[in-house]
Amino acid sequence: MEIAGFGVEEWLNVYETQATYDIAQSTVSSMTMNELLNMGQANSQDFYRDLDAQKMNYGWIEGSPAFKTEVSHLYKTVSPEQVLQTNGATGANQLALYALIEPGDHVISMYPSYQQLYDIPKSLGAEVDFWNISEENQWMPDLDELRTLIRPNTKMICLNNANNPTGTVIETNLMTEIVKIAQEVGAYVLVDEVYLPLDDTTDVSSIVDLYDKGIATNSLSKTYSTPGIRIGWTVANPAVTDIFRKYRDYTMICAGVFNDQMAVHILKNKDLVLDRNRKIVKQNLKILTDWIDNEPAVSLVVPKSVSTSFIKFETIDDDEQFCKKLLKDYGVLMVPGSRFGVPGHARLGYCAKESVLVEGLKRLSQALHE
Repeated sequence: MEIAGFGVEEWLNVYETQATYDIAQSTVSSMTMNELLNMGQANSQDFYRDLDAQKMNYGWIEGSPAFKTEVSHLYKTVSPEQVLQTNGATGANQLALYALIEPGDHVISMYPSYQQLYDIPKSLGAEVDFWNISEENQWMPDLDELRTLIRPNTKMICLNNANNPTGTVIETNLMTEIVKIAQEVGAYVLVDEVYLPLDDTTDVSSIVDLYDKGIATNSLSKTYSTPGIRIGWTVANPAVTDIFRKYRDYTMICAGVFNDQMAVHILKNKDLVLDRNRKIVKQNLKILTDWIDNEPAVSLVVPKSVSTSFIKFETIDDDEQFCKKLLKDYGVLMVPGSRFGVPGHARLGYCAKESVLVEGLKRLSQALHE
């Protein structure tokens, strides 16, 4: 099987440990174990006591009943039996594509987007058309273009909502129109939903609450600030979930006893986690937009209260060489836009620790005007 190198991951694997000011990541500032276990009325002693009593066997293969129940509460129409635990959202995407895409299938993928959503289908022998989003259109998809791409044999439409790297969001009314187009040919719609808008004004619905052939993938890595436990999930209709079960046996056994217990703890305290993260997103987005207003060397389509943004360089031609120099000379890490197939840009993860963001932006300005 031939597959392209994973641009973002290859970059981070090489450079992220070298950064002093990491503003490349798309996670809302990660929490420590101490922060997590003492959140609200939680008690770390109780957590460790319960963990001490558990055998370190395989645990619950699909995720514990408590985990599946907590995840189902994130949706309007989902039962726990429709939830399958995975190794992060990357494992969820890989499972869904591996289970459903065959050689000769036609797949439409938003572009730019998370690379799994187009290069895994290509590697499986599918014909992939890009549904391009453009900066001129505020990084929003065009329904008329989708109508020109759809075919009678289109097997799946792959989306990232909110979009990585741009941070723009497909709201419910637009997603409903996408569903109508998919329904005309019976296509699945797979949506990687790891970036939840953290505001009260953006109307977003999960694809599984809008469409019977919708497939939602998600994880605790981005919006919930805990990439370190590597817990994600798929949600689909019961028949598709049964298909996933067969293929899942070939991709993983379980996520681990400790990881599952921590995931349940996070989901039971999700309101507290999200309250914390709303404050970070609001505060740091203000810092970023104030910096943008005073930095003529870059521009930005402002993201919709999600943890990733995509700046455009007005004066830099080679974004990858600039990002290497930025790291070497200033200790600041970003992901070049070329790693998403969009040169002249960079992913800027503005939900880092505030002091890291402020100093990182200061140094970025210095590098831009060097």
